[in-house]
Amino acid sequence: MLRRISARAVIFDWDGTLLDSFRADTRAYRAMFRALEIDFTDAELARHYSPDWHRVYRAAGIPRRQWDLADRLWAAAYRKENPRLLPGAGAVLKKLSHSFALGLVTSGDRKRVVRQLRQFRFQGFFPACICSEDASRRKPHPAPLHAAMRQMRMDAADCVYVGDTPEDIKMARRAGVKSVGVIGPFPSSAKLKAARPGMLLESITDLPRVLFPALEGS
Repeated sequence: MLRRISARAVIFDWDGTLLDSFRADTRAYRAMFRALEIDFTDAELARHYSPDWHRVYRAAGIPRRQWDLADRLWAAAYRKENPRLLPGAGAVLKKLSHSFALGLVTSGDRKRVVRQLRQFRFQGFFPACICSEDASRRKPHPAPLHAAMRQMRMDAADCVYVGDTPEDIKMARRAGVKSVGVIGPFPSSAKLKAARPGMLLESITDLPRVLFPALEGS
């Protein structure tokens, strides 16, 4: 039996938590590595994957002077992709939106994330949407989550953050926010249990059942 979590606001990660973007992300990396003539296998990418893509660049040996070019190459390749939502993600957001304030904190760039939110008609769900450009530091630093809570006018004690990577869980802990880990398609999900989330779910569809008291009896 799943225990319950008390919260007034639910803040989500995007890629791997709501969006099934692992294959699109991997193909964009492959294209970027080919263009830079860098030999970095899918297995190496899986081992070093992080929401902070500069960690991937360092692991792949991309010189700092080429990071901006790598960003552009990755983005150009990703624009050809059309990732879908994870099963049940849309229904979960619609259900929770009736009882909770919702927010989004993602490492994705704003242009790409806003385009995808429009595609799925999710703009109205997230009055607070913090992307990679919107905070001074990246996950697992708490700055992105602090920025979202300021926009939502919520205290940490009233929030829960839902994500699929260890960096998500560490960010929530450092921000004083309750955390829920959700197993997703990215390889980093395999490390979620070791990050000690407040709760670990097999699917995003389990989330409404653990939120309390707003959904008591639903």
